[in-house]
This record gives sequence, C-alpha cells and structure tokens, in this order.
Amino acid sequence: MKFTDGNWLVREGYEIHFPKLIHEVEEIDGSVTLYAPCKYLNHRGDTLDGPLLTIKISSPVDEVIRVETWHFKGGKAKYPNFDISDQHNSIALEENEEYVSFTSGTLRLQISKQNFALSFENANGRLTDADGKGLAWIDGPANKTYMRGQLRLGVGEHLYGLGERFTPFVKNGQSIDIWNKDGGTSSEQSYKNIPFYLSSKGYGVFVNHPEEVSYELGSETVSRAQFSVEGEYLDYYFINGPSPKEVVSRYTELTGKPALPPAWSFGLWLSTSFTTDYNEETVNHFVDGMAERGIPLSVFHFDCFWMKEFEWSNFIWDRRNFPDPEGMLKRLKDKGLKICVWINPYIAQKSVLFDEGMEKGYLLKKPNGDVWQWDLWQAGMGIVDFTNPDACKWFQDKLKELLDMGVDSFKTDFGERIPTDVVYHDGSDPQKMHNYYAYLYNKVVFDLLKDVKGEEEAVVFARSATTGGQQFPVHWGGDCDSTYDAMAESLRGGLSLTTSGFGYWSHDIGGFENTATPDVFKRWTAFGLLSSHSRFHGSSSYRVPWNFDDEAVDVARHFTKLKNSLMPYLYGQAVENSKTGVPVMRSMLLEFPDDPLCETLDRQYMLGDSILVAPIFNEEGIGSFYLPEGRWTHLLTGEVVNGGTWIKEHYDYFSLPLFVKSNTILPVGTSEENPVYDYTDGVTFKIYQLSNKQKAERTLVNAKGEEIGAIVAERNANKIQVQTTGVEQAYHIEIVGHKKVSVNAGKQNVTIEI
Repeated sequence: MKFTDGNWLVREGYEIHFPKLIHEVEEIDGSVTLYAPCKYLNHRGDTLDGPLLTIKISSPVDEVIRVETWHFKGGKAKYPNFDISDQHNSIALEENEEYVSFTSGTLRLQISKQNFALSFENANGRLTDADGKGLAWIDGPANKTYMRGQLRLGVGEHLYGLGERFTPFVKNGQSIDIWNKDGGTSSEQSYKNIPFYLSSKGYGVFVNHPEEVSYELGSETVSRAQFSVEGEYLDYYFINGPSPKEVVSRYTELTGKPALPPAWSFGLWLSTSFTTDYNEETVNHFVDGMAERGIPLSVFHFDCFWMKEFEWSNFIWDRRNFPDPEGMLKRLKDKGLKICVWINPYIAQKSVLFDEGMEKGYLLKKPNGDVWQWDLWQAGMGIVDFTNPDACKWFQDKLKELLDMGVDSFKTDFGERIPTDVVYHDGSDPQKMHNYYAYLYNKVVFDLLKDVKGEEEAVVFARSATTGGQQFPVHWGGDCDSTYDAMAESLRGGLSLTTSGFGYWSHDIGGFENTATPDVFKRWTAFGLLSSHSRFHGSSSYRVPWNFDDEAVDVARHFTKLKNSLMPYLYGQAVENSKTGVPVMRSMLLEFPDDPLCETLDRQYMLGDSILVAPIFNEEGIGSFYLPEGRWTHLLTGEVVNGGTWIKEHYDYFSLPLFVKSNTILPVGTSEENPVYDYTDGVTFKIYQLSNKQKAERTLVNAKGEEIGAIVAERNANKIQVQTTGVEQAYHIEIVGHKKVSVNAGKQNVTIEI
C-alpha cells in the first residue's frame, strides 16, 4: 500500500508519524524495550500531545532479531497467529549516548538514539539500514491506522520469495499484497502468499502477520523495501544468513521444517483430469495403457467427478460410474498403484453433509447466525469451520472412510476464496483467518494421514498455503494454460515458492486449461519429470501421452524411468530438506550465491545440490542457459562443458540442458520401474570431474528416509580413493568419462587409477 504522493508529498487523508529519537531503554527478561516519541523533545512540554512508539527487540534464536512496534497497545487481542518456534534467545545489549545495539550470534542491530535510524549488519558488514522513516505509525482515512516498516535496498540488491508468485522472479519494483486468491498462474494474484522475502545480500525479512501484508519493493520508494499492515502493531523478524540457504533454513526453523514425503510420491502421478468423462473402465484403460506402453506409474488420481455433480464435497463415490469403489481401489492397488482423490473444504447445499454441518454448527456463519453461502463453484455451498474441533473431527471422519477403502492421499484443492464477513467458532478474526484458513485445512488432512497411514506415509497435493504450510507437502502450481508462456510462469511461481521455505513443488504437466500441442506437451513432460513431484493433469482433455502422439509416449517413458533411477540422489535431497529446510527444487541463487549472473535466472534451476535443469520453452528446441564456473557434465550424453558462460544449443525431445556439476558423487539406482526400491543394491556411484586434492561426499538413505551410510571420494593425482559405509550389496563406481568398476559386496575401500 502506498502512503506517499511522489517523493515530497503524503497522500491526501494520511498522516505519517516517525520516531525521532530514543527517549528511554528498558531491558527485561532478555529483551529490550525502547520508547520513541514522534517529535523531538526540546523541553518537558514536548512530552505532551503526540504519539510515542514502543519498540521491543528480542531474539527467538541465534542470528534472528525480532522487531515489534506498537502505537496503541490496548486493542483487543486478535487471532490466529502463526505458530513460531521461539526459544527466547538472549541478546547482547550495548548502549552509550549515541546508540543502542543488540547482537544475536553474528547479527547486530544498531539504533541511533538522537536521530532515529537503524542498521543491520553481520560479520561481512552492513546488510541494510533505514533512516528515521524506517518505522512509522500512519493515521489514515475512515478511522483506519497502519504500521509501516522500511529497509534500504542497496545498489544491485535483489529480493525474492513472498510465496508462489508468477510475476517476475526478482521482486524489485513490484507491489504485492499477501492475500490468497484463486487467480490462476497468469496474474499478480497467488494461491500461496508468504510474508517472507529473501535478499541477494544474504538476509531475509519475515513479517509475522497472518492478515494482509502490503509490500512495496522498490516501487513506492525505489530505494526501499516497504511492508505495512493495518492496525496499531507491526512485528517482523530479521534473519541473517549469511548465505541464502542459511536464511531459508533459519526461516523454516522458525515456521516449521517440511515433512518428508514418502518415496512413492516422487513417482509419476496420472489424473482423470477435471471435466472429462470417466468411470472405472476409463480408469483401467489409462492405467493399463501406461503399463502396455512401458511408462511406470506410481499414483492414480481421481479428480472432482469421482463424486456426484452439485454435491462437492460429500466424500461419497458416484455409484453411477463407480458401482464398486472398494473393489475398484483394490484392483488398482493390486497393480502396484497408490490412490489419490480430490477434495475441498466446501459443502454444497445438495450434499448430504450440508444439513448435518449446518445443524451441528460446523460451517462458517454470518454475523446474524445464518450459514454463509454462495453459488460460486458449488451451488449454495458452505465452508467448513476448522476452528471448531468437532468440525475438524467430523471432516476427518468422512475422509477416514476413504482411507479405510484404500485411498492413500488427498488432493487438497481450493481454500483461497475465504470470506471475511463471517464469524468463526473460536472467535478468530476473519481478516487473519483469510490466509490462515489454508494452513488449518491442510493441517487437518495431513494430521489424519499421519494418524491413519503413519508419519512416513503422509502426503497431500495442496494448492493453497500460507506461512507454515511447508510442513504439509506437497504443493502444486494451480491452473495454468497449456503454452510455453504458462510453462515459464509456472516455473517462476515454483522458484518463488521454494525460495519461501517450501521444499517441494509440482505443476500440471502439459498445462491445465485447454490442450497443449504435442510439442509443448513433450517439452513440459521433461520439465515435469525433472521437478520434485510429477503429475499429468488437465481440465477438459485427458493427459495420457498417446493422446498427443507416439513420440510423447516415448518421451514420457524415457523421463519417468530416468527420474526413478535418480531416486537414491533425489530422496537423499528430500531427507536433507526435512532437516535443513533447503528446498529440493531450488533457484540458481540458492546454490550459487556468489555468482551475480545467477541472481536473476528464472528459466533454469537446481534439482538438489548437483543437477542443473533448464527446460526448453520454444518450438525450435533451443536450450538457452547459463553454467556457473566449473566443469559440467551432461547427465545423458556425458559431454563435458566449461562453465562461466551462456550457451544456446538445440535439443531433441529426449534431452534438454541437464548438467551435473563437478566434484559430485551421484548415486544412480537399478530400478527404472518404481521409485521405491533398495537404493544401495547394485547402485552405481557416478563421480563427476573430481579435481585434484578435492574430496566429494554423499550421504546415503534408504526408501524409508533413514540415513544408512555415506560415500567419500578423494583424488590425488591420477588416483581416486573411494570409501563407503552402509553399502552391503555389490555396487559400481563410475569415474564419468574414464572407467567403471564393479565392487564386491562388503568391500568398503577402493582405489581407482584414471
């Protein structure tokens, strides 16, 4: 939200009050409170008739400083609030006549006392600062007030994150409102709004408000990052790195680490699609067709019309098309498939659940006590009130019946269009609940899956999210078109989301709306099967590859098998994500923060720490990409390329820019048919461009996500010493470009001469 009119004027109807100085400092229980009048005090009379800002400085954990600012503190408490891990870390206070400073780890905040200004710095120097306008209370029209924070944007500094945003990846110059909306992938609206941004300078800012947060990032004032909320209180966390990975890791330490999805979820998902006609015969045709064509399938998804029309959600199979759902699910599971079904938190008036939910008070209500209803999406639908524990159990009980039938996962669609003219069971503030609803909705479903299936089996396919939602993976990008433009905007959204603390991201391969050309479908298939999670899904047409052309079948088979073979590597990255919060699918900036050319890249990414993926976005088949410094080896061809350069070259449909960075050990498994297998049985450890006197390491995991061992390789001249632990079966070592050797079971030390 903008409060000024150019550089000199304040917008009509607004008064902006800034702290002028620090009048008093109090240290209480490991935190420090500052009292900052909004005018200079020349005599005692100046202490009258004017606002005084109360600023509390604290540290929840090392390397994080929390800044809370109040104008009036007497307002009624509003909730919900984000669930933040606060260990009440002590901060070191230093004070003299000129300034007061606070230190947490290597992060330091200094505030000038005589002329209010603040500065954040770490061991590498100053990160950002703000002048006297860095905090403000604003009196606006219609008796509304606002709190605002500002931090300086340095020359060449870039900002990222703020959720899954399909606008430019670098957020400088954008005005962004943190307010979940069902707006597709081609607008400034977002299904997943996260009030956290990451700076290329190695710090992050998390604004701890579930309600709408308004950002002006180098837009209202081009040299400032600004954030504001309505009301009398502003709360933000300043998070040190110094690396971007460390910032994201510390942010997820505060807001929750992603759970580890089951290994089977990394395989290929196939959907019925949305408005298509389907029944058990159609489903079997698709499943058997994939098997007949040699395309390994892990999950089959039933979209909306598994339930009867006008009755979403009733959680009852439409027996006209599925007369024997229990038997059908058993038959599908006998083929080795997991089953996912579509749900949403809305109860149509025609649903058998509507009257029950209404009578028991399980649906959101208007202030006059009526059930809140509208006709958008489902006729007369109400919305489940997840602040009511009984409503949560009621909702879970309906889903449990499906789990008992054989369903394994739920696609938790919607949750964005949540009204604010409603009353919640627990008295929650509707403005704060608008975004937070997505968190409760997905938590209710995820918790049920953990309870029934076990923690190691829980996974959803979610569209909406807010802060903390990363704990309930996975998320997909929503409704995109079937074009190269939509494919590129989807990737921008995914990179923004994973930069915001989400470990996993997927998208509708081939696009959702309309039907892709065979060309787009094949390129998107490669992209989709080199994402953390992979699903064929669409709106009005089936997304089985043979509906496009015979080559699309071959492309789908090729990349599905490739992904399954990479599971020893990919699942190791997933285990690492569950511990550190560093995403599996990540922007180039996260992996190469010291390379300025990586700061703006949004058409390529790293899949884990070692594989670079650059999808192709044109009919000509031209891959245009940048390789950072080092020696890179194409995963499929073995071609070695020196980095530090931009490359443009042609690729057929069975390839794309897919490079492994130097000094990498890449474990490649023996199974191309299934993502779940023994990742060490017959594994090939591929060693890429190991430099002299360098050591490469890789932690080994099994399909349960347990760390079972490690492999270390060290080169001295023309000899490479390899040591393994936890590998009990025979395995192979390939010095890529040189030789491959087989190693007998039980042998842990091998020397290879090249």
